[in-house]
Amino acid sequence: MPSPGTFEERRQSFGAAADLYDAARPSYPAEGVRWMLGNRPLRVIDLGAGTGIFSRVVASLGHGVTAVEPDPGMRARFVAGSPGIEVVGGSAEAIPFGDSTVDAVVAAQAFHWFDNESALAEIARVLAPGGIFAPIWNTRDESVGWVAVLAQIVAPGSGVTAAQHARRGRDFGPLFAPPERAEFRHSTKQTAEGVLALVRSRSAYLTAPAEEQRSVDERVRRLVERLPEPFELPYLTIAFRSAKNAA
Repeated sequence: MPSPGTFEERRQSFGAAADLYDAARPSYPAEGVRWMLGNRPLRVIDLGAGTGIFSRVVASLGHGVTAVEPDPGMRARFVAGSPGIEVVGGSAEAIPFGDSTVDAVVAAQAFHWFDNESALAEIARVLAPGGIFAPIWNTRDESVGWVAVLAQIVAPGSGVTAAQHARRGRDFGPLFAPPERAEFRHSTKQTAEGVLALVRSRSAYLTAPAEEQRSVDERVRRLVERLPEPFELPYLTIAFRSAKNAA
């Protein structure tokens, strides 16, 4: 997909496809959330929470979660699919919480869309002393042959992908301790139509011209139509955690 939209167009592209996003995107392994947050119930903000996929996992493990999401379309889908979990308007750069009010801030499949310097200052502001910042990404496991080919169809080296962000070394700056990193493997049962929906939920696809979208659809269909259904789509989930430094 050689000519996706600009960064700003891409990060604002999801709201119009909120139902598709919620249905197509994978959930996250519970063991990853336990590693990020521990077992003691915490007050957690989920930044860039989207449709609530990660918030639902965090809440299911006993944490008190408030989601922050800037896009009204994503918030509407969050409310429809995440009963009992609060979602508010706001952004990583302007978190609508007071100073030192939460134990942890998480960001699932979202940190690469933030203005990192402003966001990290805001995250440190709302965290209680010793609080945890923990971003997480689901990345497709490209050690599997057909998955590597899929990656070349949907992100053929033009720009930095979410997976590349996740695999980078991390330093959250002077407000945070050096981060720890962990990896978790899981998979989803898929069909050809399911993989197409997943591809169509990506920002690069959503902002591409219709002709390019059709080309991607055709190449993805040719790739996966030979796989016996249902088939496994493997993921490597990458998580980080870092404690807020003492003042």
